[in-house]
Amino acid sequence: MKAEIPTADGVADAYFTHPDDGAPHPGVLFYMDAFGLRPHLEAMADRLAEAGYAVLVPNVFYRTGPSPVFDLPEFIDMSQRTGIFDQIGPAMRELTPERAVSDAGAYLAWLESRPEVAEGPVGVTGYCMGARLSLRTAGAFPERVAAAAGFHGGGLATEDPDSPHLVADRVRAELYFGHADNDHSLPPEQIDRLNQALSDAGVRFRAEVYEGAGHGYTQADTASYNRDAAERHWKELFALLERTLPQS
Repeated sequence: MKAEIPTADGVADAYFTHPDDGAPHPGVLFYMDAFGLRPHLEAMADRLAEAGYAVLVPNVFYRTGPSPVFDLPEFIDMSQRTGIFDQIGPAMRELTPERAVSDAGAYLAWLESRPEVAEGPVGVTGYCMGARLSLRTAGAFPERVAAAAGFHGGGLATEDPDSPHLVADRVRAELYFGHADNDHSLPPEQIDRLNQALSDAGVRFRAEVYEGAGHGYTQADTASYNRDAAERHWKELFALLERTLPQS
């Protein structure tokens, strides 16, 4: 179903899906990639719901506009759409780390208020830029987040003073990262920096590079999709959630 989430800066439109059995289920906050909230992401959320989770997918670009924020084809091929990031770039820059954390608090509060969501901590998963949001949320709300995952994320451990990896010492969740292979947005030195920060902080985590899978490998409506890697991501994500968010 469509949902509206009140935030400090307005109202975020979102997609919310859950098992249709009248019972509460563990909550999952699902962070979109840069292409935005669209049918493919709704289908991914539905797959999580079928496994027994109540899933919220917010349009994190709501400050720019309601979804669909961008005019995208049904199948996204960046080789044919070279100008798309001229639209996406400003929306990404508008979502500062401070705003992302403020929004995350609103999303988590909304989940907590819903009768379809079981009491207790939630899981978070994110894709592309959503992997950064997943990590930031785990660091900002350690008492609410039991598990956080990120897939083909970029910019997770830069040298910027507000780099996502710097929240490592506040994370209490179990983390999983499925990195894309040969990803210009997450070079080996960033992977090493992220791993070191998490290890130094004593965070329970596992990080793997999916060989042969490029950036965006989970997104079946794009030319980057890699079916084997996408199914591997589902296996790891379900295992993480099963370990940390036991079903009643």
